[in-house]
Parts: sequence; structure tokens; C-alpha cells
Amino acid sequence: MSGDVRAVARAWLAAEPDADLRDELGSLIDGDDASLTERFAGRLAFGTAGLRAAVGAGPLRMNRLVVRQAAAGLIDHLLASVPNAAECGVVIGWDARRKSDAFALDTARVAAARGVKAYLMPRVVPTPVLAWNITRLGCAAGVMVTASHNPPADNGYKVYLGSGAQIVPPHDTLIAEAIGRLDPTTVPLSDVDHPLIVRLGDDVIDAYVDWAPSVRLVRDATPVRFAYTALHGVGGAVADRVFERAGLGEPIVVAAQHEPDGSFPTVSFPNPEEPGAMDLVVEAARAAGASIAIANDPDADRLGVAIPGRDGSWRLLRGDEIGWLLADHVLRVTSGTDRLMVSTLVSSSLVGKMAAASGVAYAETFTGFKWIADAASKNPDKRLVFAYEQALGYLVTDRPLDKDGITAAVLMLEVASVAARVGKTIDDLLDDIAARFGRHVTAETSVRLDPAAGIAAVERLRANPPNEIAGRPVVEVVDFPEATLLRLWLEGVAGERVRLQVRPSGTEPKVKLYGEAVGEDPSPFLAALSELL
Repeated sequence: MSGDVRAVARAWLAAEPDADLRDELGSLIDGDDASLTERFAGRLAFGTAGLRAAVGAGPLRMNRLVVRQAAAGLIDHLLASVPNAAECGVVIGWDARRKSDAFALDTARVAAARGVKAYLMPRVVPTPVLAWNITRLGCAAGVMVTASHNPPADNGYKVYLGSGAQIVPPHDTLIAEAIGRLDPTTVPLSDVDHPLIVRLGDDVIDAYVDWAPSVRLVRDATPVRFAYTALHGVGGAVADRVFERAGLGEPIVVAAQHEPDGSFPTVSFPNPEEPGAMDLVVEAARAAGASIAIANDPDADRLGVAIPGRDGSWRLLRGDEIGWLLADHVLRVTSGTDRLMVSTLVSSSLVGKMAAASGVAYAETFTGFKWIADAASKNPDKRLVFAYEQALGYLVTDRPLDKDGITAAVLMLEVASVAARVGKTIDDLLDDIAARFGRHVTAETSVRLDPAAGIAAVERLRANPPNEIAGRPVVEVVDFPEATLLRLWLEGVAGERVRLQVRPSGTEPKVKLYGEAVGEDPSPFLAALSELL
């Protein structure tokens, strides 16, 4: 390894403010070349999801030096592009993961040192509370320190625009360029008690709690008995208050997972989509005779749902199924020719059909909630009534323009309540939807490939698409180059078509494949497509 890399590592060691990471970096410098190079062979890329990586020393991990550099680049971008950015300021929230509080305070100190007001949340908060308060406070931007549902070792840095939406191009590129111009070891910091650092009070949380019940559409439905877990995240205390304020009653909580704990002791992967993640809340619901179990991910911007089947066994609802239920409910109890619904390319096509049947405008966007917000912003004459992505992200109101697992939970519990009032279950509602639109079946799988190989595999498929997959003719190929996504339509049954989609993941070393069919299972076709990769 060159002496230059070791010299950079020693400069990082001299600037590293945390003793544990100084010890870690010191050991790396004294150790083998490969381990040190792994940390210093570049830097974390700032993209439309901000930053996310394991906490550790060096420019390819999450640490205070990386955060300071990112914060300085963000502030420089705001000062150059947003009028009155210094006065409007930035609001900063954080979760309970390792070093989240330090990352948040350092962000505030960087902002203040550059003459920009920084508002710090009073304590750990769910991501939706942070996003909702950006517009309430009139800030130029918001920062949430969270790794959402990533593994316990990770942390992250999510940036929002003044609209309360996540950043989209060209902001991500411009911020990344500003970050790249800075030396992370020499970013100026203000004192912790600088007058431009404003420590907010509980009113910012109270205001969200007061507002959240307004997403209810049928307030007189009798609440159902339900179980809830926060999965060791920061949503529990706020969700409890919102449920009570919304007239939904007191949940049966999973006590072992209700308080924030960044080590996530009872789950290896705190994502409601992952097998086993909702086991404890399902068991609590079963034991208490509840009719539904719900979960937020650790920063409470996603919603997982489990229900009892007709045979008494419980199952997790797929993200699309939750989307269908919420969309159907919203379409039934709202009105107006100005309504808009939005979902993503890889979400089920059914919501678009449901919107069309009700005469409601519908937009399909690239993958990621930032694009849903972008679509809503580009339709100012429309009123957003529902948006979702199949990865358990739901927006049941028009503020803020980001997914919110707490308000989505409120409306999902209302769906269950309205169904119970007429003697129906959630499964009955899904059957009703299938009777009207056909039984849509979705499936997902993935192929593990490093990012470069994944992109190359999709490019090969794009350049030479197959004529048939698993014995079914390919009848149409649609390319979405901006989303790095390829859509293949196959012959289906009963006049329907099978939809297969493939794209490289933007955050993981894998290629993701999505299937949807009506009246049949698309899984065999996904398996055959994965073999082609």
C-alpha cells in the first residue's frame, strides 16, 4: 500500500473526535494493508438516499468526520441555491442508533459555523415527525440521522428539501459536488451553545401528534383490537399517543421491542418485510385475540401488517396488498375530480386500475419515495389522496411528501374497523377487490451480484431481450433507462399478461426482480428470468 494512503489515515486519526474510533483506526494503521485500504479506497457516495453505511473509522464508513463533511456540503449548497437559507435554517432529527445524537449535534455545529440557523429536535424522533416539521417551521431543509431498517451496525444521513420531500436530481449531484470540495478533517465547528443552534421543545412532537389523527376518514367506526411493535425503534411513544388521539384505543404492545434500542436485541434485521421480524407482535396479537398486528420499522416511516387467516394461522400482508387495501378505502370514502394517486414502477399495477375505475388521476414513477413526491409536486392542480411503494412505504395525506408509517397505521386500523362494522375481515376485503379487478399476484426475488456486475447483467438483457421465458412468449419489452429498469410482458391467462421487471439495486449488491400476474403465480417466470442473469 502506498505511503499516501497511510498518511491520509494518520491525518484522519489526528482529527477523529471519538475515542472508540481512534482506537479502531489506530489498529487498522498498525495492521494489514488490505483492511486499511478497504476504509480509505474512496469515500461514501452521497446520493438521493443521502448516506448509509456501517459505523466505523474512515471515509467509507459512517463517522463524525464523514457527517461533518456532508453537513458542510449541504449547507454550502443551500446557501448557494435557496433564498434566505441562513435565516430559514435546517431542522435536524435523529434516531437511537449508535452515534446518531453526535451526528445530529455535529450537523448543527457545522451549520452554525457557516452562519445558518440549526433547529435540533428535543430527543429521538420518528422520521415522519422530522419531515412534517420542515414545512411547519419553514426551514430550507431537514436532516434525519437514521439508517431506517438497515442492520444494527449501520447508520445513515437522510436529507430533505424545504417541501418535506427527499432530494431528487440535480440536488443530490450538486450536494455531492459540494461535499467533494471539502476536507473532512478540517470542517469548522461552532461551540455547542452557539446562538444559531436552537434546541426545540416538545411542541414540535405535540404538533405532529395533534395533526396525525386528521388522516382518518371514517371516525365513527368502532376500533378493533390490535397489537403493535416499534421494533426497538423510535416510533413507539409517538404512535401510542397518536392511536389514543385518533380514537383507535390502546394497542397490545410488544414490551420487549417498544423502547428505542439501537442494538436491536430481539431481531437480526429490523425490517417488517424480513422473515421473523414480526414474530413477536404476531404472537402477542394471537394470544390476545386481536384481529390485526402492525409494525413500524425503526424510524417509523414504514408499515408492516399481519392478519389471521380463515384457518386461524397468521400471515404477513405483502406491501402491495396493504397498498390495495388503503387505496380501495380512500377511493370509497373520498370524492372530487381533483384526486391524485401515485405509485412506483415496481409496485403493483392494480392501484392504477382502481384509480381509473373511479375516475381518479394516477401517476407511475421511478422507484423510491422521492419520485412519488416529485410526481405530486408536478401536479399542482391535483390533490394527492394516496401514494405508496411496495416496500411498505405509504402516504395517506398530502403532508409531508414522504412515507409515514404512523399515519398509515392509523388509516390501516380504520380499514379494519370499517370492515368489522359490516362483519368482514381483511381477507374478505382482498377477495372483494379481486372479484372486481381480478386476483393480482405479486412476487419478488433477487440475484446477488456486485453493483458493476449487476448493472452489466441488466445491460446485457436490455441489449438482447429473450423471446420467451419459462415457455411463455415475450410480447412486449419496455425500457426505462432513467430508472435502470427493464419491463418484460409475457402472455398470460384469460386475456391478461404477466409483468416481469428487473433492475440493479441502488443500495445493495444485488439485482432485484419483480413479477405480477392475474390469476396465476409469477414466481416460476421470475426464477427463469433470474437464470438469464
